[in-house]
Amino acid sequence: MNDNYIKVRGARQNNLADLNVDIPRDKLVIITGLSGSGKSSLAFDTIYAEGQRRYVESLSSYARMFLGVMDKPEVDSITGLSPAISIDQKSTSRNPRSTVATVTEVYDYLRLLFARVGVPHCPICHKEVSRRSVEDIVNEVMKLPFGAKLMLLAPVVSAKKGEFLHIPEQYTAKGYSRVRVDGIIYALDEFPELNKNERHDIEIVVDRFVLNPELRSRITSSIEQALEMGQGIIQLLRVVDNSTAVGESRISAENTEVLTYSQRYACPDHPDELIPELTPRLFSFNAPEGACPVCTGLGSRMEIDPGLVFNKNLTIAEGGIRPFNRVQQDSWWMKRLMQVAQKHGFSVHVPIGELTEEQRQLIMYGTGDEKYEMRISGSGRFADGTVYETTYEGVIPTLERRYNDPKISEFMKKDIERFMRVHECQECHGARLKPAVLAVTIHDLNIVDMCNLDVDATLEVLSQDLGFSEAENLIAAPILKEIRERVKFMQDVGLGYLELGRAANTLSGGEAQRIRLATQLG
Repeated sequence: MNDNYIKVRGARQNNLADLNVDIPRDKLVIITGLSGSGKSSLAFDTIYAEGQRRYVESLSSYARMFLGVMDKPEVDSITGLSPAISIDQKSTSRNPRSTVATVTEVYDYLRLLFARVGVPHCPICHKEVSRRSVEDIVNEVMKLPFGAKLMLLAPVVSAKKGEFLHIPEQYTAKGYSRVRVDGIIYALDEFPELNKNERHDIEIVVDRFVLNPELRSRITSSIEQALEMGQGIIQLLRVVDNSTAVGESRISAENTEVLTYSQRYACPDHPDELIPELTPRLFSFNAPEGACPVCTGLGSRMEIDPGLVFNKNLTIAEGGIRPFNRVQQDSWWMKRLMQVAQKHGFSVHVPIGELTEEQRQLIMYGTGDEKYEMRISGSGRFADGTVYETTYEGVIPTLERRYNDPKISEFMKKDIERFMRVHECQECHGARLKPAVLAVTIHDLNIVDMCNLDVDATLEVLSQDLGFSEAENLIAAPILKEIRERVKFMQDVGLGYLELGRAANTLSGGEAQRIRLATQLG
């Protein structure tokens, strides 16, 4: 038998009529012909189906439970076959969240790498940060003024929905007697009835004391206890009203301040800037833990474009403000704008293009808390000649408020989108992630910097000494191996010039097919 050929004998699948063919192995073979001549029947339904069937049958019965065994094709015999893969031709993903790195799964391994061996920095001063010990926290507490009235709290529920009926019994059995629920202190046997559909914050009162240097041992023991209960986070309620004793029911948000301490990463110069625990999910722009809160991880957002709002050749009265050009002259909105014009020295009967830039800014962005008197006359329930005070919100804030209203109809949303354009997010500048996430680096590169490299440059960086310790190398080695293999596949199919962070919906058809091929091979 000649192993250099795939030999097909008596193929009768679909419209094939007893076909015999020898196909050379280890060659690029293209099957051409008229539509309906049997190209797909030969390549996919006969040769690929038989190769896949034989491969799956060679696996264990357990593995075959998860892999569908293909039916044996109508053919007398096929020799010279190897296990095969088939890449279907599909259009590029139109999902704005998909990138080259996410499609090829490289980003999943990058997230794991940064979560395990990334070096966190303060997002404000960019100094490297480390975890704080119990002694560090005690030292910070002892720096407070002696005589300060303090209450040590251990957070057990943070912004979660539920009734939490188990809390009183569970912590009374452990010897605790007080709890702080949504900012109010209760005895555990007077635990309030909570709305299960609302989010609640619950902290157990671990200790109460007036700060004194002689209490350092007791404070240390209580802090250790609170840190264990609060999973590394404690809160110190400091009473700032001297007339209030520690433990009185009159303690409230008005006469206290809350200091938060954490065993997790924290900057000594910015202790209030809490840096979250490094997990793979934190580095995902598709998860609320890591995504920029302004653009929700898209890197861009729809914003009202002032250039689309105004028709500078028309006056306001003639409909020069396009979103409101159908508003009647005697409407509440137009009357209020006329009051603004009168107070700020411009006219609604002058073409918008002739107004000053400052006057156009007032129309677009409003006048803040400035009050305007409006008298309602004529017919109607409120038309009694009463003078009402109101403010002017501005065209752009009004449109944005309406657009973000969850109750707005799709029709109204589409109508407002006529005056919007996609702009880079001003918070993350297209990075998609929170500042605390971007402050985690490897080899002075954060995860976005890594994704901004092209495939060739990524391989070059990952081939260098990344400065890991011996323990970090043990963790990073298998992750780096997976990343290099996937990136090398992309380089092998001719995509060395592509940036890992490039949006998948900007790829050409050929690039998308080669990425799918690299992904399947990986």
